[in-house]
Amino acid sequence: MTDPLFEQDDAATPLTHEEREGLIPSYITLRHELNEAEQANILQAEGWAFARKRDVLDEKFLKTLHKRMFGRVWHWAGEFRLTERNIGVPSHRIGVDLRNLLEDGRCWIEHGTYPPDEIAARFHHRLVLIHPFPNGNGRHARMATDLLLAALGQPRFSWGWVNLIDAGETRQAYVAALRAADGRNIKPLLEFVRS
Repeated sequence: MTDPLFEQDDAATPLTHEEREGLIPSYITLRHELNEAEQANILQAEGWAFARKRDVLDEKFLKTLHKRMFGRVWHWAGEFRLTERNIGVPSHRIGVDLRNLLEDGRCWIEHGTYPPDEIAARFHHRLVLIHPFPNGNGRHARMATDLLLAALGQPRFSWGWVNLIDAGETRQAYVAALRAADGRNIKPLLEFVRS
């Protein structure tokens, strides 16, 4: 059984050599060790994030959230990516596209454009589509979305009730729902987030 540290699947974001050099814990040599270190960091961030009301529709907060989620594992945590990816907008557009998303989110809420679940699903999809960070975008976007739901007085999404890092069929359903949303069909994502 192999467990290469930087092995990627089709839906994962590959890291550049420079980004790989940003790994902080020197003991990590296998993928499961990286996953465990990131998950421990994320759990700490979750406690911090949900301890009080947060303004999720704020760029500084989203960067801070990413730093809290991954800052004990990666030096670049909380910093926008500078390189192109197999997913996401060109790196030079991250700031503008994110600001547009945050303004859209405020407008959707203020005008009741969509029901709360749809606001959150659309926010999540667009945040993942922008892919602002070198890695951890899906996990960051899921936590940010759950924080947005909390601010809207709604329960968190179930996200298929599993950890989507090693979830097989559930992860495939999540990625398929995101791809459907890329094609302007939000319905599969709305169904998945509460499954």
